[in-house]
Amino acid sequence: MTDNILNQKLKQYRIEIDGIVGELHQLTKNIGHEELAQTVNELRSRITEPFMFVIVGEVKAGKSSFINALLGTGKEICKVAPSPMTDTIQQIVYGENEEIVVINPYLKRIHQPVEILKEIAIVDTPGTNTIVEHHQEITERFIPASDLIVFVFEAKNPYRQSSWDFFDYIHEDWRKKIIFVLQQKDLVVPADLEVNLNGVKEHAIKKGISSPQVFTVSAKHELEGKHDTSGFDAIQSYISNHITGGKAPILKQENNISTSQNINERIYKGVVLRKEQWVADTEFRNDIKATLEQQEKKSNNQVDILVENLLAAYDRVTLEKERELNDGLSFFPLIKRSFRSFFDKKASAQEWLNGLSEGLERDLNDTLKDKLNDGVVDIADSIQQMARMVDLKIRNSKTILKDNHDIFSDIAERRSSILKDLQQTFSKFLDKSENFTDEELFPDKDAMSPNFAAGTGIAIVGAILTAVTNGMVFDITGGILTAVGLLFAGVSVGLQKKKIIKGYQDEISRGRTKLEAEVTGKIKSYVGNIKKKIDNNFDQFDMLLQNEEKQIVELETQHQSIEKRLAQLQVDLEGLKG
Repeated sequence: MTDNILNQKLKQYRIEIDGIVGELHQLTKNIGHEELAQTVNELRSRITEPFMFVIVGEVKAGKSSFINALLGTGKEICKVAPSPMTDTIQQIVYGENEEIVVINPYLKRIHQPVEILKEIAIVDTPGTNTIVEHHQEITERFIPASDLIVFVFEAKNPYRQSSWDFFDYIHEDWRKKIIFVLQQKDLVVPADLEVNLNGVKEHAIKKGISSPQVFTVSAKHELEGKHDTSGFDAIQSYISNHITGGKAPILKQENNISTSQNINERIYKGVVLRKEQWVADTEFRNDIKATLEQQEKKSNNQVDILVENLLAAYDRVTLEKERELNDGLSFFPLIKRSFRSFFDKKASAQEWLNGLSEGLERDLNDTLKDKLNDGVVDIADSIQQMARMVDLKIRNSKTILKDNHDIFSDIAERRSSILKDLQQTFSKFLDKSENFTDEELFPDKDAMSPNFAAGTGIAIVGAILTAVTNGMVFDITGGILTAVGLLFAGVSVGLQKKKIIKGYQDEISRGRTKLEAEVTGKIKSYVGNIKKKIDNNFDQFDMLLQNEEKQIVELETQHQSIEKRLAQLQVDLEGLKG
């Protein structure tokens, strides 16, 4: 393959990489991560730049002297002094003329007409143990877009923690290619230098670098022309064999792909956590719904039991009175009452019927009241349990995506805020008695207020149900008794026995039907309304789940598209090397 064809292919791939990185940049903006968006933007802006060395290490490790010696111009391109000089980032690039361009207070670009700079660019950075506030500038602008990290240590002490902490960031977060340089070897006796050389290798291996490249050099000797003892031959040979000589452009694009894959994967790992959180939240929400359904069913079963007991008591009392009515309306009892009524008006058939009606009222009221009081306790307890179970589940909801997540902390914080609001809102909901009243049960609010003024929050449910059921039942029985009273009043008993019995049966049957329908309907409606009010507390949480589902699907689709295309470009670039 001729150089021209190779260059055309490489140019084409560079354009494709630029397009993908552009999509990745848009993705970082879509998720609202400004720092990562800036990192990707910097990566994109450096796609066409030369292969970039980033030199890192502690203050006075000899980084600037190392760069001067590596460039071999005989000039002090990077200033060297007894006190720390590099308080800015210095990017050294090729230029026909020597020039220093100040980009910002923390970055300047040095142009030098040095041949090797046509293939590589060198970035000199502040010491890893000083100017900590500028480290973000270094990492955001250069580490992710770097192609090779040259870690420079003092040969006499390569074990300082600040350096290895920075190494962890570079290696673990960005998986960058790293070589190690023990500088100023002229200040260390050979035996100690060997110990430190092996120590750095062992340290690097423990941190995950299988075959660490460690060089020992003396910039002082190299600059003094003592090339046979400076150690620079080995590192220059490494650069020549692995980077320069036409290999750098392909390696540059491979590194761009690798960094893009790294960023894409970091985002996706966050998406995986978001999805796990969404799944957990969806299961939590479904559990709430299932709990409400189960407790509504349980409460309704309690209503059915109450109604069944009411009807059984109702049937027992009314049948007993029907038998008494039937017996009293027989021929001989009527004759007896008619005879006695001549001497005592209270012994008349009409008075007897009035007494029967009063007994029916008394027995119904006493019997039904007992059944109501027993049944209401169970229904109220079931409704209260519904609310308390939901409250407990809200407090025990599972958090997977933490608010310190490096990519999606804002999503985690928003979820945490919504959940906190839900907890507080629901707690207040339980404390407000008006949330457990029902306008359908109390059309007349003035009539309701005196009964429940002393009640608070969810505890009022029992009082409400007691008042509602008692009022409802006794209104129904009152209507029945009124109708029966009218039926018994002013009739000629002897001639209308069948009519009275039939009329009594009809009124009792109508009352029974109404009792069953109204008690069942109104209390079950009350249970359903409480369930709905509880569920309405989750409106904001439901909106969060809907938005998360949509965004997760979109992010997964974007990740897969970018991942597939980067993988294909990686294969294509491998073909160029072949």
